[in-house]
Amino acid sequence: MGNKRSGGGLSPAQQAAKFLGVSVLAGAVLAGIALPAVGVIGLAAKGSVEGFDELPATLKQPPLSQRTTILDAAGGPIATVYSRDRTVVPLKRISPYMQKAIVAIEDSRFYEHGAVDLKGILRALNQNAQSGGVSQGASTLTQQYVKNVFVEEAGDDAAKVAEATQQTLGRKIRELKYAIQVEEELGKKRILKNYLNITYFGQQAYGVEAASQRYFSKPAKDLKLQEAALLAGIVQSPSRYDPVNDATEARQRRNVVLQRMAETHDISQAEADRAKRSPLKLNVSRPKNGCITAVKGAGFFCKYVEKVFLNDPVFGKTREARAKLWNRGGLRIKTTLDPQTQLSVQDSIKDHVYQTDDVATAATIVEPGSGKILGMGQSRPYGYGKNETEINLSVDRSMGGGAGYQPGSTFKPIVAAAALERGMSAGKRYSAPYEMPYPERISACDGKTWVNTGGQKLTNENESEVGPYRLREATAKSVNTYFVQMIDDIGICPVTELAGKMGVERADGRPMDQAPSIALGTQEVSPLTMASAYATFAARGVYCTPIAIESIRTIGGKSLPVPKSKCSRAMSERTADTVNTLLRGVVEDGTGRQAGLGSRASAGKTGTTDFRYAAWFAGYTPNMSGAVWVGDPAHERRMIDISIGGTPYAKVFGGEVPGPIWRDAMSGALEGKPAPGFERVHLPGDGDGRDGGGDHDGGRGDDGDGDDDKPGGGDGDGDGDGGSPWPDVIGGGDGFGGRGD
Repeated sequence: MGNKRSGGGLSPAQQAAKFLGVSVLAGAVLAGIALPAVGVIGLAAKGSVEGFDELPATLKQPPLSQRTTILDAAGGPIATVYSRDRTVVPLKRISPYMQKAIVAIEDSRFYEHGAVDLKGILRALNQNAQSGGVSQGASTLTQQYVKNVFVEEAGDDAAKVAEATQQTLGRKIRELKYAIQVEEELGKKRILKNYLNITYFGQQAYGVEAASQRYFSKPAKDLKLQEAALLAGIVQSPSRYDPVNDATEARQRRNVVLQRMAETHDISQAEADRAKRSPLKLNVSRPKNGCITAVKGAGFFCKYVEKVFLNDPVFGKTREARAKLWNRGGLRIKTTLDPQTQLSVQDSIKDHVYQTDDVATAATIVEPGSGKILGMGQSRPYGYGKNETEINLSVDRSMGGGAGYQPGSTFKPIVAAAALERGMSAGKRYSAPYEMPYPERISACDGKTWVNTGGQKLTNENESEVGPYRLREATAKSVNTYFVQMIDDIGICPVTELAGKMGVERADGRPMDQAPSIALGTQEVSPLTMASAYATFAARGVYCTPIAIESIRTIGGKSLPVPKSKCSRAMSERTADTVNTLLRGVVEDGTGRQAGLGSRASAGKTGTTDFRYAAWFAGYTPNMSGAVWVGDPAHERRMIDISIGGTPYAKVFGGEVPGPIWRDAMSGALEGKPAPGFERVHLPGDGDGRDGGGDHDGGRGDDGDGDDDKPGGGDGDGDGDGGSPWPDVIGGGDGFGGRGD
């Protein structure tokens, strides 16, 4: 500021510097830019600019970033995502008015000069010297294209973008050299096409096709004269000449372009004058970018797809490489999302839980034997407003979810399966008293032992729930003491190991706690995890990792590799068939009766956590598996004396709210699809009068909640909310927070 004169002009020293800068550039050109060995202007000075002859011989022209379209399994669009909204089009799909307008205003001698316009440089040199500043530029359209290539290559890296656009002699020299190469290799028509597709037109629109759609809601081939002139005028300063935010400035600039077109004889003066009088007549289409615009309530699934892309090494060795590929876009990603299933999930959620309720719900459905995610939804939509969220309540934290939710008694079938895998009979009886202390010592993994140093106890919900019970009735009633006695027999490690084989991991990424309370569902997990785990039972013991992407193709039709589901046997067919028989009884005569699918074979388990912070239903048919969670994501609102979906509840049970959501979602998803049955097994004790009897795995299954007046029973509570029982031998844990439901 100190060098400026009082009138605001440049000092003689600054004028000389400006003049010298342009003179040097002109001198470099006039000296013969194709003969860099003359060493003009000392360009190889360290710390300033590279020598002209040291620049790479070939300009690296990256693929232009474009829109990526995410599709469902039937090929229907879910959402469009992009780093830069661009659709590349050939010249024949760009209005001739647009081609003429951009040349007229940006480089009227484009078809007459080579890569460098010497006449233009001298004209700019003279004008700038007279004004004492830089009032006129001399970059050709080709040089501008080269600069845009540098900007495109910089992507979203602010430092690289600044480097690509810095006003230095070094950048100009680079542009000049590469402009020569581009002119020789591409020719005028291709340069013009590339320029119109790469340049920025404001309002998040890159390239003329996106700009035409943004401002006029029409393709670039249909642009009229005044419309083309408006777009051509924006390029010089997209923010200043933004017609959406400053129509007056944009119109004045448009008229400058029209006049220039008349001066270059692209149009007549009469045509220019008529066009100048016309209003802007914008027909703005707002940007529709990102998963927030997804249809069918699939915003969170869309975001999950993005997370998969950015996290999976199949798309690049490093996260940076994967992010670069994602941001470049131009992909058609076909996902596993089944439109019928997704619609059914969303309809069921809307029918049972309101967006404005104190609690939320999330539901996910997967395909057993393939791992395909067929549906994923939640009551709080993707967004940033009230009762909206960016957190995907269906998935783990690493994939955009939260810390997860205690699954309660939906975890008990995993304990049962672990015991069966160890050779325990399904007819095994335990005393299962109403109240008992946790065992004094239980073996854990790695030779460690869990010790009950605090003398913690657990109970069943009803004092009438007193054994002995066999596995069938203990499962139907969800008897807490039975399953803790079972884990005392087999140890904690077989349970956590089988859970791992079934894909059950904590949503927050921590290891599973080695505590007997795991039998009661105290380890926070996500609905996708439980849906995939229960799919293992449906697939007769085979677990498949969940997948969301079926195929990816580039704009040019090239197929990209995608992650494949990894399927492995987690348990024997006999064990899975036994669990299926047990859990079919739950939906026929137990706590899950309200979730039953009528004549279609189904199985499942309810779950409610301590203090009713969460309620679950996880269930399956042989061809679909789903999990539904209801609760407060913040873990603050207990589901007691609460209204959900317009219905008041004194207490919320897993079979009463999540169960019907699961039933309606699965019913719609399975409509018109085959209805295979399970392989049933005979359970020891069937028909002996104590365990229910019959071949339908029945039993009352009042699940220990004390609501004997409810058909089929309710959801058991009863294991307490004690503090951590972990001794120094093993370390801390989550205590006994799960309910017996």
